[in-house]
Amino acid sequence: MSHDRRNFLKAGVTLGASLLASPAFSVNPTPSNATANGITKVGKTNVKHRMLGAGKHSLEVSALGLGCMGMSYHRSFVPNKKSMIALIHQAYDMGVTLFDTAEVYGPYVNEELVGEALAPFRKKIILCSKFGFNIQNGQMAGLNSRPVHIREVVEQSLKRLRTDHIDLLYQHRVDPNVPIEDVAGTVKDLIKEGKVRRFGLSEAGVENIRKAHAVQPLTALQSEYSLMWRKPEEDVFKVCEELGIGFVPYSPLCRGYLSGLINERTKFIAANDNRATLPRYTAEAIKANWVIIDVLTEFGNHRGYTAAQVALAFLFAQKPWIVPIPGTTKPAHLQENLWSADIQFTPDELKGLNEALSKITVVGDRYTGQSAQQVRN
Repeated sequence: MSHDRRNFLKAGVTLGASLLASPAFSVNPTPSNATANGITKVGKTNVKHRMLGAGKHSLEVSALGLGCMGMSYHRSFVPNKKSMIALIHQAYDMGVTLFDTAEVYGPYVNEELVGEALAPFRKKIILCSKFGFNIQNGQMAGLNSRPVHIREVVEQSLKRLRTDHIDLLYQHRVDPNVPIEDVAGTVKDLIKEGKVRRFGLSEAGVENIRKAHAVQPLTALQSEYSLMWRKPEEDVFKVCEELGIGFVPYSPLCRGYLSGLINERTKFIAANDNRATLPRYTAEAIKANWVIIDVLTEFGNHRGYTAAQVALAFLFAQKPWIVPIPGTTKPAHLQENLWSADIQFTPDELKGLNEALSKITVVGDRYTGQSAQQVRN
């Protein structure tokens, strides 16, 4: 798989052009009409756009956003800062308009990186950040969504992000000690004050989504969603569709696993990589779950796509209001991910792929301990 993926990246535009003749996929490098999967923005890169949220609480964004966490946090190595700023600039030049960070990433340093990188074109993009944790001695120290703390976090985030407003502010995790109505009310006040434009939740369950939305309409729910974690399809998709809330999958490639570039020999540096402690990334689980990579590779090989592109395209095909935010530190993978938004499955292809994947049981929990307790509340 790794060899196929590298060959694809080298082939680039030449390979993309050859795919236009394939009847199995319809690819639209220069479409001008709305499609079931989103609206094409005509411009230098012809990047498709999608809508998060509804009515006056909506945001129009590129169909695929950029998760920036791994540029400074939780991915073993810390890349060169100048290279990451250049990568963010390249993403913007390629048509990406949705950029995601949080105060806890680093902590703080990722917001500083993103703020510096986006400063030249701040008014032309959608900037997202998050609150919800105590931070002590540079480490997460439990949840904290008290109204006074939310305000403190927002003021500091605005400074690090070099901006006067945050376009989409998420509660990072639901705090069981603070009524969600109080959280929504605080963000509602921040919106009135002009410091925040839109409100979102992350890893929230149906009940809290409804309660928060009743106080301040939600624009998006950001939760983990990939071919290795499809739980959101069972419940939160329904409430999102009912209430007009967009869905932003984080880790849509399962922290890199679905690229096919992680194997049982991959080393995760525990000091800066949460995968070192997650059951799904043990050598045994990686080998046991490789059948998923086999399915994606087999499907993609017949059509000229990588496993990562098939995995992302599958998410796009589920709902028109889904906007994945895969992270990357490499320009080649950024381009690869963006091309996935142009892939359209035929009904039979989608049905067949779904049937093949549904027969697979994923090995390893996605979180353990306190982290597991903080999701889906």
